[in-house]
Amino acid sequence: MIKIGTDLPGPSAGRYLEAAKRYEPRSMSDQVPLVWKRAWRCYVEDVDGNVFLDFSSGVLVANVGHSHPKLVEEIRDQADKVINSYDFVNQYRPLLAQKLVEITPGNLDKAFILTTGSETTEAAIKLARRYTGRYEVVAFQGAFHGRTYGALSLGGKRSGAATKGFGPFLPGVVLAPFAFCYRCVFDKEYPGCGTYCIDYLDWLVETETEGDIAALITETYQGGAGSIIPPKEWMQKLEAWCREREILFIVDEVQASFGRTGKMFGFEHYDVRPNLLCLGKGITSTVPLSALVGESRIMDVLTPGTMSSTHGGNAFCSRIALKNIEIIQEEGLVENAARVGGFMMQRLKEMEERYEVLGQVRGLGLVIGLEIVKSKRTKEPHVDLAKEIVLQCYRKGLLMIAPIGFYGNVLRIAPPLVITEEEAGTGLDVLEEVLRECSG
Repeated sequence: MIKIGTDLPGPSAGRYLEAAKRYEPRSMSDQVPLVWKRAWRCYVEDVDGNVFLDFSSGVLVANVGHSHPKLVEEIRDQADKVINSYDFVNQYRPLLAQKLVEITPGNLDKAFILTTGSETTEAAIKLARRYTGRYEVVAFQGAFHGRTYGALSLGGKRSGAATKGFGPFLPGVVLAPFAFCYRCVFDKEYPGCGTYCIDYLDWLVETETEGDIAALITETYQGGAGSIIPPKEWMQKLEAWCREREILFIVDEVQASFGRTGKMFGFEHYDVRPNLLCLGKGITSTVPLSALVGESRIMDVLTPGTMSSTHGGNAFCSRIALKNIEIIQEEGLVENAARVGGFMMQRLKEMEERYEVLGQVRGLGLVIGLEIVKSKRTKEPHVDLAKEIVLQCYRKGLLMIAPIGFYGNVLRIAPPLVITEEEAGTGLDVLEEVLRECSG
């Protein structure tokens, strides 16, 4: 269904792009010049009538596809009833909290409904400090937990565009190496290394903390750092490390949850249980809503007025989240993500063998990262080529977000979970054509 009928960007798009340049700050990520008009399932139509296959999901949001008819119906029906009720209870907020408790591990028995992913990580850190009486937090190099100051302070690259020049950051945060086995900071090879980076945590605590650690926070996979998938053994040892030291184990699943990885929740791949779980993005596939799900023994330290959110848990967004979860379950989208993701990984692994610039393909379900390098031997990041691939894919009707990763050389593939193998194959055909052309 890809259809490109004008030069890109088209004449109408050009007017909107010029207005954006004139009246908006240049603070947002630098995406291809596509002006969205309409979107459905895994397709996006621009203001000039061009149709693109979407490999972005609006940055991992549209899990059930764009403009799902059942979600649209819920939105229309709720719009003229009630939207915001602040902290007053509405019909849907407690039902959403109940649903989240029901579909997460048994130790997670309360849910706090918020608006953005950043809010959930902020709330998790506040709650961990209040519960433990301690203040230090271990986070990971390469991490991305949001753009508000507390969340930003947990981020793992101080020289990155999102952090440089905005310090100083939250005191008490220490950063540890993540299990990025393709580019190990210790120059070791897994599994022969014996997950040395876990052993290193004790040295980090000894040298860079006061031993007053409240929590450790990690993503299931590091999204912004380049879709980095850690070994199962590493995640399990990390959980055990926290348990042994009575440190709260916080898992940030804002990018990984609601079927994205081929499981309802990404941590299910590792057989671990968080004490606090941050959720967002695909929780509604549409409107802004997030949630912090946790153990009541931790959440019960909160008293009235200690945490709140103006729009958090409003009736409108809570109702949409409930319907979204229902659609994911009823339409088997978790299973489809696993199936189509497996199909895509197989094809991409074959491309990895054929193209010198494709250093590594990694992924879970329908979140896949392609490491673009100058050569497989040196692994030197090829930032300019990664940008060119995204641009050329756009010109051929395949939509991806701008390259991500610690060096900005990783292509992220994350289509809506409704995509079929045939549609995924069409997108991969475009990608391979561009790889062939760009790598010479």
